Amino acid sequence: MDFQPLKYILELSKKTNAPVLVLLHGTGGDEQDLIPLAKDITTNFHLLSLRGNVNEGGMPRFFRRIRMGVFDEKDLAFRSDEMKVFIEKVLQENHLENAKIVALGYSNGANIAGATLLKYPNFLAGAILFRPMLPFQAPELREKAQQVPVFFSNGKNDPTVPPKDTTTYLEILKEQGFEVEHHALPTSHNLTYNDVELAKVWLEKYFPIN
Repeated sequence: MDFQPLKYILELSKKTNAPVLVLLHGTGGDEQDLIPLAKDITTNFHLLSLRGNVNEGGMPRFFRRIRMGVFDEKDLAFRSDEMKVFIEKVLQENHLENAKIVALGYSNGANIAGATLLKYPNFLAGAILFRPMLPFQAPELREKAQQVPVFFSNGKNDPTVPPKDTTTYLEILKEQGFEVEHHALPTSHNLTYNDVELAKVWLEKYFPIN
């Protein structure tokens, strides 16, 4: 596999036993984007923020798309493998190979996090998916998750995500053993204060740090 490294920022927590929160930006974002939001959600986690390796008209993305709302699923599968291997490498180099890994992704970032959940159900200890779309139309589901919690928030007025796809995605996650906490919020594709506050409560519930 011709995997390439990703640009990243790693900020270590003072709590050495803390989980790692992997931050995955939306289209046009970069590794700086979600750090302030992450710090609103937690002050205890190690933060590993990545930049996608795909360039779409000058906008960084984590994988290619054919057009708006239609993913290049072959590239998505490759890029999710590439990202997993890279995360493992960075954590090993920084003596964090035994840390729990929780993904936090927005839009395009949520979609590669979701692809990783479906391909490797027990690689992530949990995931926060802000405005996700179903990553694979016919996912190859080889194994089930073992008590992996997932926070899932969509916008009721989001024109980019068909409601039926959200329903299908939630059903697949639950059938695959993920413990899904779903919030349908009165907003569009943008993130809101509610997203942040709900995700903060969720993170403290499933990943408390003494």
